[in-house]
Amino acid sequence: MKTSKNKTLNRRILSSSTSVVISLSLVLFVVGLLGLVLINAQKLSDYVKENIGFTIMLKDGVNEIETLKFQKILDASDFAKSTSFTTKEQATADLKTDLGEDFVEFLGYSPLLASIDVKLNAEYGNTDSLQIITNELSENANVFEVYYQKDLIDKLNSNVNRLSFFLLIFCVLLFFIAFALINNTIRLSVYSKRFLIRTMRLVGATNSFIQKPFLSKGIY
Repeated sequence: MKTSKNKTLNRRILSSSTSVVISLSLVLFVVGLLGLVLINAQKLSDYVKENIGFTIMLKDGVNEIETLKFQKILDASDFAKSTSFTTKEQATADLKTDLGEDFVEFLGYSPLLASIDVKLNAEYGNTDSLQIITNELSENANVFEVYYQKDLIDKLNSNVNRLSFFLLIFCVLLFFIAFALINNTIRLSVYSKRFLIRTMRLVGATNSFIQKPFLSKGIY
């Protein structure tokens, strides 16, 4: 009768331990996965920011030499990752293609201007930095207007920060769950050996001697 009870108890402990080990493995896997996501979140944020920039509209009549000189200055600046120049003629041709009709013939002239598109380095991909940059560039004699999508950049930064925060909170929560599962596993293991531990204490075994097999089992 006693043997049957012990077998039933051992089966319950084994079943509980197995479920805990599986749950723990899944939690640790998800924690590791989220850790990788957090590590790469900044890289993703930088990649997105570097694909958002601003457009410098040049004044009508700026010659090619002045334009190339200005573009070289932009390329050498700290904030610019890359620049691309679009002539007035190219901008006109592109808009004709998009509209599917010749608006120049209707208006009698092309209202479009030559422009330089600037892609930013990631550290400058925020509205504060862009405001300073655009204010400085607007003072250039060749610049008609500097345009960037302020709302889009604000929304992007806000969403990235919010996502990183929630991922961090979720990781911390999973770490606490993993810790609780590990603690539960240890308690189950000790409980299943409680009579053996009591016997070892009665014969004078030290705590380190009693703990050694549990530590070895946990490691291997």
